[in-house]
Amino acid sequence: MPMPPPATDRAAQARDLDGRTREIFRLAVEGYLASGAPVGSKTIASSAPLNLSPASIRSVLAELEARGLLAAPHTSAGRMPTEQGLRLFVDGMMQVAEPSAQERAAIERRLSGSGPIEAALTATSTLLSELSAAAGVVMVPRRDPRLAQLQLVSLAPGRALAVLVGEDGGLENRVLDLPGGTPAAALEQASNYITARLAGRTLADAARAMRAEIASGRSALDAASRDLVERGLAVWSEDAARRPVLIVRGQANLLDENALSDLDRVRQLIDDLEGKQSVAELLDAAREAEATRIFIGSENRLFALSGSSVIASPYRDREGKVVGVVGVIGPTRLNYARVVPMVDFTAQTLSNMGALGKLIG
Repeated sequence: MPMPPPATDRAAQARDLDGRTREIFRLAVEGYLASGAPVGSKTIASSAPLNLSPASIRSVLAELEARGLLAAPHTSAGRMPTEQGLRLFVDGMMQVAEPSAQERAAIERRLSGSGPIEAALTATSTLLSELSAAAGVVMVPRRDPRLAQLQLVSLAPGRALAVLVGEDGGLENRVLDLPGGTPAAALEQASNYITARLAGRTLADAARAMRAEIASGRSALDAASRDLVERGLAVWSEDAARRPVLIVRGQANLLDENALSDLDRVRQLIDDLEGKQSVAELLDAAREAEATRIFIGSENRLFALSGSSVIASPYRDREGKVVGVVGVIGPTRLNYARVVPMVDFTAQTLSNMGALGKLIG
């Protein structure tokens, strides 16, 4: 993935613009980000006290176009920022708007609910989508928690509830189908056997040890209890395999009125979002970052064709280790000044919950 020049270089490039040129460039970019449409000289002349005629502004716009910072679509007399211009604006000129007290409260409230981690992270991606009017994405943490207990409880003939308890107090339930006539004693024996081998281990480690012990004939389990152990391990393994690597919400936000003139690009973006594994690999690039990362257009290969932007920030567990990434994916005309701090605050909130042991094991 090609990397843009350092932000310090782009900040210096922004300072190289004289005051008048810098102001006109800022107005052109902000006007485009607000409307999604190219901005003309008359619009700029009427929106700021520059004391410049539209003709003078057109001259500056032409200079900015020659520098590769703006472009003029052939169907419009206005200008819109190029990817290079957007990068310069984001890193050298943008004034971020911190989330409001209401937005911060909404984020904290949505993430504070109880339940499985996937439910909280689904709520996170939905919330980011709602607040940004784009697609919200969350990469599920690669976790393998240490476990304390697994209890098999009879529900009805042929069904049992497997209750898994983590060392962090986390609790998850799964329903098992049982062979007819399975005795209650077998449930108790299998529960005790599994729990004795789970203490302080991950499920994968415990499963390997139990299967090796059963295969070698060293276990004292009878046939019914051995079958229950295998069923219990199978349901958790199957569940882990089905667990999504990436949660995406809000694709419909990409189909607004500004998208109607560029449906091919939007279709390409939605197709890209369907390739969740590829998106997860892209977000993985943000795992090593200390703060929010911004990828604009062709700066990432995955969204190069759709000309889309990605704003992503890592979040951490109680030990400060990066375990996942949250972000927003949308058109390059995202409201960066608002979305960047919003994504950053969401990541910080998830990290704080992880530090308290409320979310991430």
